[in-house]
Amino acid sequence: MSNNFKYYVPTEVIFGKGTESQVAELVKKYGGSKVLIVYGGQSAVKSGLLQKIEDYLTKGGVAFAKIGGVVPNPLLSKVYEGIELAKKEQVDFLLPVGGGSVIDTAKAIAYALAEPDKDVWDLYEHTRKASGSLPLGAVLTIAAAGSETSDSSVITNENNGEKRGYNDDLCRPKFAIMNPELTMTLPDYQTQSGCADMQMHTMERYFTNQGNLEITDSMAEALMRTVMTYAKILHEDPANYEARAEVMWAGSLAHSGLTGCGNGGNDFASHRLEHEMGGMFNVTHGAGLAAIWGSWARYVYRDCLHRFVKFAVTVHGVTPGATDEETAMKGIEAQEAFYRSVGMPTCFSELGISPSDAQILEMAKRCSAAVGGSLGAAKVLYEKDFVEIYRMANH
Repeated sequence: MSNNFKYYVPTEVIFGKGTESQVAELVKKYGGSKVLIVYGGQSAVKSGLLQKIEDYLTKGGVAFAKIGGVVPNPLLSKVYEGIELAKKEQVDFLLPVGGGSVIDTAKAIAYALAEPDKDVWDLYEHTRKASGSLPLGAVLTIAAAGSETSDSSVITNENNGEKRGYNDDLCRPKFAIMNPELTMTLPDYQTQSGCADMQMHTMERYFTNQGNLEITDSMAEALMRTVMTYAKILHEDPANYEARAEVMWAGSLAHSGLTGCGNGGNDFASHRLEHEMGGMFNVTHGAGLAAIWGSWARYVYRDCLHRFVKFAVTVHGVTPGATDEETAMKGIEAQEAFYRSVGMPTCFSELGISPSDAQILEMAKRCSAAVGGSLGAAKVLYEKDFVEIYRMANH
């Protein structure tokens, strides 16, 4: 049974070698005359990419200001800093140069500039909805979050440890420049965390009890297989351009909404559980997802058995066992084996954290508050369920 759906991805994608050279004409195409370049640490500087972007903008007649220092699990304080700089410089376009954290920071700044009399954190607390956003484009340097074409952004409020997401079509980038060469220098752990994140974006849409569309399933299954295939190649050969290209494009497709068209509702419990892990322990997002997923899967698979069986057979090539439960469990074990094969964790100790019971209870409480008491499409979960899943992963 398929369900009604809306598919809206207005981002213009410019993909391939050297495509960052088109940045100025793209900014002008979408109405920008002065941009705020947003970037992360020193990698964009050391690689020379930031200077290239500045040179292309200058040559193209586009003025700019810039703000760096965005960190993984991007911080609200950096968003506020960017808002003040953007106001001072009177920018009319945001240009993140980086990965999901940088793009998400730019999205939050863009929301705030469209409604300067309101606190942007209200959006992430879900006490109001955005009514506007400054336009933005993206120069992607990390294949992972899919934020370059998605409607989502995630920000961490370091004052209270809350990591919260907000989704709205208003923030979808006008363009995304995607040159796989720009990801070549990433450490393997970051590359593999990105692959875990993009595969999880598809898995969160795959495990649902409310109906699915076979063509969407086929695309989702192919995407998951592709990510695993090329993640393993990159683990051994990080300079492989073809593999970089495959996972970069997969990351965008995974979080654009495509792999959920026609299903009856997304799950995203693993993401919500990880948000609290990231807020409390500042773990790498994709690695945190890998660490929690197996425990979530074991907790819910009987309530979504047909999907776990399909996942095992179609994605992992599992030979069906004597029972559906046996087949489903083989699929869960195969997914965890993939994580281990590329150096990703499958439990908290492998992630490098060991939360106390009090910390587990606090994460579960925060997760429950963030989702309004319950969530889940594979199985509806409540605070007591979050506690059990965290405890299962805590070894």
